Amino acid sequence: MQPSKTEFRGAEALRLATRKIELIAPTGFGPRLLSLRSLAGGPNLLLEFPQGSDDSAGKEGFRLRGGHRLWHAPEHIVRSYQPDNGPVKVKLSRAGFRLTAATEARTGLRKSVAVEALNDRTLRVTHELSNEGLWAVECAPWALTMLRHGGYGAIPLLPKGDHAAGDLLPGYSIVPWTYTDLSLPCWDLHRDFIGLDTRKVPSPQKLGLTAYPGWSAYWIGGVTLVKQARVVAGATYPDLGCAFETFCDQTACEFETLGPLRALEPGKSVKHTEHWTVLDGLAKPSTDAAFAALAKAVRGWLKQLAA
Repeated sequence: MQPSKTEFRGAEALRLATRKIELIAPTGFGPRLLSLRSLAGGPNLLLEFPQGSDDSAGKEGFRLRGGHRLWHAPEHIVRSYQPDNGPVKVKLSRAGFRLTAATEARTGLRKSVAVEALNDRTLRVTHELSNEGLWAVECAPWALTMLRHGGYGAIPLLPKGDHAAGDLLPGYSIVPWTYTDLSLPCWDLHRDFIGLDTRKVPSPQKLGLTAYPGWSAYWIGGVTLVKQARVVAGATYPDLGCAFETFCDQTACEFETLGPLRALEPGKSVKHTEHWTVLDGLAKPSTDAAFAALAKAVRGWLKQLAA
């Protein structure tokens, strides 16, 4: 599983492959992860923009590029959209690599993303924000995965309570953005999960959850990505408390996890870890019963990861 040099869309990159999956990350800019595939076949699970179409901000400005990136929340038109067009520092390890960008001049923050293959199907992706500035910055690590459009996403909900047994208080919040329209057919509401059919999205949509079981899944082209991140009980999160968010429009779908909001002091760092598992041939859930079977399997994986 030793990473190797390669090229992706004409740019220098690193390739990390197991017997089942392949991940590619560029080294000339970032940190970004631009391709995640099952070696059994199927498309790149991460969004690829047509070459040249992601340069609307100009050569020196922020470029979407697709794939996976690290930001710091809450979102702001200046702080969030700092360009990451410069080369990254690469540190190789036995089972992966770490990519570190130069410190952002306008925020004083430095971004780093490390990837490690834990087994044939699961990657650990560790995001790190470091404050290299002169004063504390209130922020949260924010891991945004731009997924290939045309698939179906499922966002689990927490287990149901029982009013008769005394469950009288709310357990979490579902947070819509000002432009979110839950009457649209792209939202597939179930008892135990919220589905998102990206083929039916007519306009930008965004939704957050303040608490959820810590994982989400996305199906496309016969391949499924399960994305996992720990939710810290009692912590303060950005965006009215969101630990998970999804954004989708007519070209892109994002599954995003966030770490707790905190004052990051000068010289200090904060980490936020995700686990990505890629599965072949898993049927997307059309009923709560089908979803329950998947949820049971994912709970087993989470226990193994925590061990």
